Amino acid sequence: MIKQRITKSLKNLISKYLKTLKITGDLCFCIETPPKNINADFSFNCAMLIAKKINVNPKIIATEIIDLITKNIPELIESASMAGPGFINLIVKNQIFYEELEIILKKKDKYGKFSKNNKEKIIIEFVSANPTGPLHIGHGRGAAIGDSLARILKYLGYNVTKEYYLNDFGNQIFILAKSVEIRYRQLKGEKIELSKNHYQGKYIINIAKNLINGCKDFNKIDFKHEAVKYILQTIKNDLKNFDVKFDNWFSEKNIATTKDKNDKTEIDKVCEYLLLKDNAYKKDGAMWLASSKFGDEKDRVLKRSDGRYTYLASDVAYHKNKFKRGFSRLINFWGADHHGYIPRIKACVQMLGFDEKALNIILYQLVSFIKYNNHISQSSTMSTRAGEFVTLKEVLKEVGKDTCRFFFLLRAPNSQLEFDLELAKKKSVKNPVFYVQYVNARCKSIIKESNNRNNLVKNIKNINFNLLNTEEERNLIKQLTTFYDTLRMSEKTMSPHYVALYLIELADKYHKFYEKCRVLSNDINLTSARLKLVECVMIIIKNGLNLIGVSAPDKM
Repeated sequence: MIKQRITKSLKNLISKYLKTLKITGDLCFCIETPPKNINADFSFNCAMLIAKKINVNPKIIATEIIDLITKNIPELIESASMAGPGFINLIVKNQIFYEELEIILKKKDKYGKFSKNNKEKIIIEFVSANPTGPLHIGHGRGAAIGDSLARILKYLGYNVTKEYYLNDFGNQIFILAKSVEIRYRQLKGEKIELSKNHYQGKYIINIAKNLINGCKDFNKIDFKHEAVKYILQTIKNDLKNFDVKFDNWFSEKNIATTKDKNDKTEIDKVCEYLLLKDNAYKKDGAMWLASSKFGDEKDRVLKRSDGRYTYLASDVAYHKNKFKRGFSRLINFWGADHHGYIPRIKACVQMLGFDEKALNIILYQLVSFIKYNNHISQSSTMSTRAGEFVTLKEVLKEVGKDTCRFFFLLRAPNSQLEFDLELAKKKSVKNPVFYVQYVNARCKSIIKESNNRNNLVKNIKNINFNLLNTEEERNLIKQLTTFYDTLRMSEKTMSPHYVALYLIELADKYHKFYEKCRVLSNDINLTSARLKLVECVMIIIKNGLNLIGVSAPDKM
């Protein structure tokens, strides 16, 4: 955690410097990793911020700060220099990097991990596909993103609950049940047709066949219950194979039908509350949410004139229930097609008396498959109703869980993702997940070989990391020490793709090190230092892969 250590020292230094200039208040400056063409470990912009406050040339301020750094923290900084209009570039002492290697070796799979140090209760709701059909690739991307972020936040010490919101109530479930009933009757010989409004997928036939094989008498079949039960089990099986496990499955049916002693459901009560607070009103026999008062483009229907509640009413009650359970931070992962739904849900949170900032909604974009340079499927055109989609199960069968999860995390959630199916099948360095996993296998092989050579370093007690002084070694060590920073970036942006990209870059730096620096040699001291570096690489690779739900095989 070198960046945090240096940041703390610099802030203390700058704080004292500001007092000499009689500048009050905190100065928010950023310490960043500069572009690759800049020969520096870190860069920061405080000189320009200070110069703006007192109206002087930032280069004058930068010169003074560099002098302070040189005199006050020489144990951390090898050199400080000015660039451009007043940026200050820093090169960290090698010894600081070596000390971080010792920490990695000591903490192993707990490096960068925090015990529960945050009382904030976080609930992450993701996937939440209607139980009207199997999971498709769009759901798969949402599952990979949501589950990986939850793992990262837990690793950083947060109290996290992963939840699946099950839409097992309402008109879609009625249509599903009717679709299964019609297929059942068709299989029994009746001449009856599905309409375009019914679910068309082959899985509907499979459900009907399952009921017939179970010798279920038509008059005794609860098609709604049986259909949801079958599809829900399919969803759970797919998620298990995808290494996604939820802490809780929350039923919409429960908040829509379970009544208290006053014969009120949770939906009834939340709508009455909104009416009482003048955030809902009745018009033309329906109940409307006054969401336009809170930034929505228009008011929305909560209850139809025929007495049926809308999906929005269920969602309001569901979010109220989350807060009621003590969660102070709500994170929802939704498909990009839900963009227009965000303002009304944000409005609901405010109407319920909660801070809208407590609700974070992350939209993830489309997935396109590429096969032989042709698009074979795109989640934007997927329709469960029409039966037109590529299932997550199909993709898992084609490329496996590890590759599927890694590929889904190669881009930020708000970026469209092209999934190259042919590349995903290749066991070569061109395949990013193979490229990363191969590092762990190669590290393991090197350590095993060192043991076969009569434990070359068995008697070496004091490892001299100062021997690791090549450019390739320094670059590799530096990359290892930014693991924690990467996790914090994923936390800040709520995007685990940074971890996948970090691992690819770590693999790249490791391969360059491996090509230029012979690990096992006749120089026992150098060999021992390099073996420990290899061990550090293996620790971080395993930690990183585990946080995104990908295995780290010892052999490939």
